[in-house]
Amino acid sequence: MAFENVVVNHEEQYSVLTINRPNQLNALNKQTIQELNQALKEINTNDKIRVLIITGSGEKAFVAGADIKEFADFSVGQGTDLAAKGQELLFDFIENFNKPVIAAVNGFALGGGLELAMACHIRIASDNAKLGLPETGLGLIPGYGGTQRLARLVGHGRAIEMIATAGMIGADRAHEIGLVNHICAQPELLDKAREMATKIARNSPKALSSAIRSVNAGYQAGVNGYKVEIDEFGKCFGTSDFKEGTTAFLEKRKPKF
Repeated sequence: MAFENVVVNHEEQYSVLTINRPNQLNALNKQTIQELNQALKEINTNDKIRVLIITGSGEKAFVAGADIKEFADFSVGQGTDLAAKGQELLFDFIENFNKPVIAAVNGFALGGGLELAMACHIRIASDNAKLGLPETGLGLIPGYGGTQRLARLVGHGRAIEMIATAGMIGADRAHEIGLVNHICAQPELLDKAREMATKIARNSPKALSSAIRSVNAGYQAGVNGYKVEIDEFGKCFGTSDFKEGTTAFLEKRKPKF
């Protein structure tokens, strides 16, 4: 399926999904969120794809926020619907994706852009990346899960500071506080993401899905993450991946998942 604002490239066992609005610094508007949702649905059901990389076009921005002109005159109800729909279509969808998702943060990741990166399971940033949640400067707060995911990643105090100051931090500081997993030079970013995707793709896709569900369960209100882990662990024993993985280990060969 062809999209106007999103480009999807399938490369071996992983896909690269690029947000392609360079003249708007890849800002998220309603159409782009809808296109991302459609692309994600297709990738989620494609068994040949083991890992997803999400990045932005160009060298300036991953995603420089939401498209403010779309909601500048919204009412309370419309604003509530905007956040709820966006979380459902994109941000929660990515967090609960059944394949590992790597954000290749190539420049500005602000507002909805940082929220998108935080919804991904792993974040790699170029050394020129700038990250922040500037919404309080607009009379808003992050509405796509930013208040929750940022606190989980960097802690309560740092999350409040970043949101309250509406400031940006560089890649080094983001790495220092645990907001990104790795930093590399801009020209090496996609290669670094591809290298990681290749390593991940060697492992059991069924086990990877179970691991994502188990880790996420620990952050869900009212859910016993340990119980989910026990259940997911047990289910693994009934999979063909478990049989292949253990057989390969005993036969001293690499598994073929």
